[in-house]
Amino acid sequence: MFPDKKTQETIVLSVGGSLLVPNGGVDTLFLSQLNSFIRKHIKKGRKFFIVVGGGKTARRYRDAGKQVIGELTADDLDWLGIHATRLNAHLLRTIFQDIAHQRIIENYHKRLRNWKESVVIGAGWLPGHSTDYDAVLLAKEYRASVLINLSNIDWVYDKDPQKHKDAKPIERTTWEYFEKIVGKIWEPGINAPFDPVASQLAKKIGLTVIIANGNNFSNLDNILNGHPYKGTMITPLKIDADFFDREYFERQKGEYRLAYTESTLGSFFQTIANWYRALWIKFFLDPKDVLDVGCGTGKLVGTLRRLGIKAYGIDISNYALEKVKPELQPFIKNGDIIKIPFKSESFELVVSFDVLEHLERSNLQRAIKESARVSKKWILHKVYTKENKWITFLHGHDLSHMSVLSHQYWLNLFKYIDNITVVRKGLIKLPSFFESMFLLKKK
Repeated sequence: MFPDKKTQETIVLSVGGSLLVPNGGVDTLFLSQLNSFIRKHIKKGRKFFIVVGGGKTARRYRDAGKQVIGELTADDLDWLGIHATRLNAHLLRTIFQDIAHQRIIENYHKRLRNWKESVVIGAGWLPGHSTDYDAVLLAKEYRASVLINLSNIDWVYDKDPQKHKDAKPIERTTWEYFEKIVGKIWEPGINAPFDPVASQLAKKIGLTVIIANGNNFSNLDNILNGHPYKGTMITPLKIDADFFDREYFERQKGEYRLAYTESTLGSFFQTIANWYRALWIKFFLDPKDVLDVGCGTGKLVGTLRRLGIKAYGIDISNYALEKVKPELQPFIKNGDIIKIPFKSESFELVVSFDVLEHLERSNLQRAIKESARVSKKWILHKVYTKENKWITFLHGHDLSHMSVLSHQYWLNLFKYIDNITVVRKGLIKLPSFFESMFLLKKK
């Protein structure tokens, strides 16, 4: 009934209670659309944790308590809100009862083990934070690929748009900046785009959160399918050309333990990897010319040229380009995978190794289409996926890994591109435990 658990992508949705109960009455249209949306994406190999807030129900109960007896303690206010979230959660559990786990998560210390269902519903837990915090706990515990906070706004603004006409929407930001907007202190009933306490935890564990309008389901499709979308992405760090500077390549940011550093051992591993990749390309494809996108210091370019292949490279890191050997400098230049500085069909083969996982989801399809554009025939992407367990021996947590997804996710994503097809037969590749390599051919 369900896709293989090993290939499923885990999504955490933090659903604002105001989406379910916007004005005192249950929004059945929203629930119907959510129902269809979840079931559609389950068929695509995804599973969902849905954590729901209290919304207007919680606020009305808190207001009623205050009106009768005056001031209530913060804990009392929180408990009223928590029980409102549990009412909303039971409603969702009823809607998804045929595909949801029988237990509604109300204690986030009790881990689910060996569950087979594709939907798990969560509610409020303890005073001191909102369900956003509980959603972050789930994302951490179950290694979710993304946490999407669904509310009734399209963007987070740099200041309150209801009070300031010059408020500007924020498309991408970091937790450090976001903290300046929402603060660090939780108050019951606080009106913040994302709980300050949840924000602190997300910042600590290096989680990426997308805040989007929960009523725009076509936009939510775009988020999950790697299309550009409307919403605010909050990341641990700003991932751009400046990020991949000296500190990254000398493992102060990437946290490599053994390989891919400038040490003797790291150089040894790189040499082996480059010869393996170059010989694979020569033996199976034997292209006349190759473009290596994200070539780093150009070692693969050099190895391919030693095998008689006209190889070229681009990279966004100025530090990496400065380290390119003089004899290779004419063949390597600055360039970005989402805007490759070459004409269409310039190379018989376009390759990238460990590049796509550094991109945010909204740029994935654009990058794949761009690599296909400059190719005459072949596109080869080696991507770090969840199945590549070996890397845990060589690599710590890398905050620049924005899109660590399953092997199946990438196969599905490549199918969205009209002018390419995935080549599956006639190739010898390492098991996905070691690497995930995808050979694509232009139609």
